[in-house]
Amino acid sequence: MEIILNLTSGTLYMAILVLAFLTVSCLSFGILMKGREFITDYKETFTESTDATMADMFMFVDATRLFYMNLLAMVVFPALIWLLTGDTITTVAVFALFALLPGMIYRNMRKKRMRMFEEQLPDALLMLSGAMRAGASLSIAMDSLVKEQPAPISQEFELFNREQRIGVDFDVSISNMEKRLPLQDFSMFAASLRINREIGGNLAEILESLGETIRRKHQMEGKIESLTAQGKMQGIVMTGLPLLLAGILFFIEPEAMSMLWTEPIGWATLAIIFVMEVLGYVMINKITSIDV
Repeated sequence: MEIILNLTSGTLYMAILVLAFLTVSCLSFGILMKGREFITDYKETFTESTDATMADMFMFVDATRLFYMNLLAMVVFPALIWLLTGDTITTVAVFALFALLPGMIYRNMRKKRMRMFEEQLPDALLMLSGAMRAGASLSIAMDSLVKEQPAPISQEFELFNREQRIGVDFDVSISNMEKRLPLQDFSMFAASLRINREIGGNLAEILESLGETIRRKHQMEGKIESLTAQGKMQGIVMTGLPLLLAGILFFIEPEAMSMLWTEPIGWATLAIIFVMEVLGYVMINKITSIDV
């Protein structure tokens, strides 16, 4: 009887082990397939968006190579942080940082490119106006602009000229430029070209007036930015001061400050502090942001 019980318990134990192995294997396979599907979708989205956005900035790079570099960084750096610190929150934060880093870099590069184009536009308009006053046509003036002006404005107008040479409609080419350059100043330039093509007029004078208007606008924006720089810095300092003070108090009285993230009342206090910090920064930034 005892032998039978031992055999039964051994068989049951083996059955449980086999069932657990099969369950873990099925779950691992499912997770692996889902992970592979996620990586495939992420790769497709990443490469498509990278190709489109880099082409808009006239930067032709291998999107697949950038994807693998980003994927490697998303795996290696969080793993190193985990091995060095053993902190799960920090590891997740580093992973999220490297996941969002490509988008942040792109937005920063695009913002700089738009700013450079805005700075070059007044001189470019005055150059077009001068060339047309000297007897050149709009297409010849644009060719001269492409040869003499630096990037990015020369790249954009060179693409416009190429589209015109292969027979693309003028309005379509201007619309394509507006999509690549969603700027108010360029929209005024595009509108002036469209109006001139419809009703005629002295385009050289229009471009000269528009260039001077944009230049004065930029000068006014620069003065406003310099006058509001102190207020913006005060907003940053006042927002960071409580965080700095909290760090100093943590080093002085770590036991007392630890109650902020170990007790429910501390969590509520941190939530209130966070909301008030964000509201204060947003209000100060709203006050010091003046749209011309």
